[in-house]
Amino acid sequence: MKKLAAALLLAALCLACVFPGQAADMNRYSAVFMDTFDTVISLIGFADSQETFDKWSDAVHQQYIYMHKLFDTYNSYEDEGIVSVYTLNERAATEPVAVDPILFNLLKFCKSHYDMGMGQTNVAMGSVLSIWHDYRDAGLDDPMHAELPPMDALEAAAGHTDIDNLVLDEENMTVYYADPEMKLDVGAVAKGYATEIVGQMLLSSDMNAFIISAGGNVRLGNPPLDGRKGWGVGIQDPDGAIFGTSDIVETLFMANGSIVTSGDYQRFYTVDGENYHHLIDPDTLMPATHFRSVSIITEDSGLADFLSTAAFLMPYEESRAFIESLDGVDAIWVFDGGEIAMTDGAAKIAKSRGATNE
Repeated sequence: MKKLAAALLLAALCLACVFPGQAADMNRYSAVFMDTFDTVISLIGFADSQETFDKWSDAVHQQYIYMHKLFDTYNSYEDEGIVSVYTLNERAATEPVAVDPILFNLLKFCKSHYDMGMGQTNVAMGSVLSIWHDYRDAGLDDPMHAELPPMDALEAAAGHTDIDNLVLDEENMTVYYADPEMKLDVGAVAKGYATEIVGQMLLSSDMNAFIISAGGNVRLGNPPLDGRKGWGVGIQDPDGAIFGTSDIVETLFMANGSIVTSGDYQRFYTVDGENYHHLIDPDTLMPATHFRSVSIITEDSGLADFLSTAAFLMPYEESRAFIESLDGVDAIWVFDGGEIAMTDGAAKIAKSRGATNE
């Protein structure tokens, strides 16, 4: 019901309309998809006709569906000829497995950026995350008997999370696990990486003024053709997200870039009155508790997704120093209690700091 309510809210906010001052031959159109990446995806674009918008909307939708299958950890699509992460987890420890270039390049990106992310965003954490996933699902199905995973099981699984055991053969486009008990889970990066691919497709199209919102991943194309200099993007109030309201804690104005948020309100379950979310600290093997959310602002949505997870898992001083060490990257941190901190670059586009969209 939460997803349906969110979709209806998005649909209401995104009704196609024409704004004063927009290009005479361009109208604003919108679409909502609810059948991929376990989230609501919305697309707004300025196009010369409904036909043009529908063409690109369908292309976006189909691309998301395909990449959802490629990146899926929990389902097989071999009957469709698709090798997913699930298939890799079943077969790649016995032999190198050929994969689609999109999946191969995602894994290459995650491995090559591992050190950049201080080891916090690790797609080889699948053995640990699968335990949390099973306990979370059981807790959601039967809240009265929800339990935390045993620490000894988590620690045993953590012994099989060395990303160096992910062997990538670029010439043959194959993936091999040198550790037979290693598992992959690309959930920390998948939506952002997919959204960047879709965004690049639209940027090279005849509908390059757009905004895509895929859960906590927002990709902005060229400015809207209605006289504004950028798009307005709201940063969700974590409590509002949990309780089903639409409250926001900040609005950012920008174009041609990405805003990606990692937060404790996206996937969680409750044990003995305390919520346990899905962002697991690789050191403690428990959900991180430094922030309610971290939003990353940079051009590439895949990189933003990768960095939002890493920054969320670090204590504030370390997280801020990490972000400020990166060129072209800014962030907003939302703490328990509602306090907000942001980098200087984020402040320049934040409504609360005087930024406007005119």
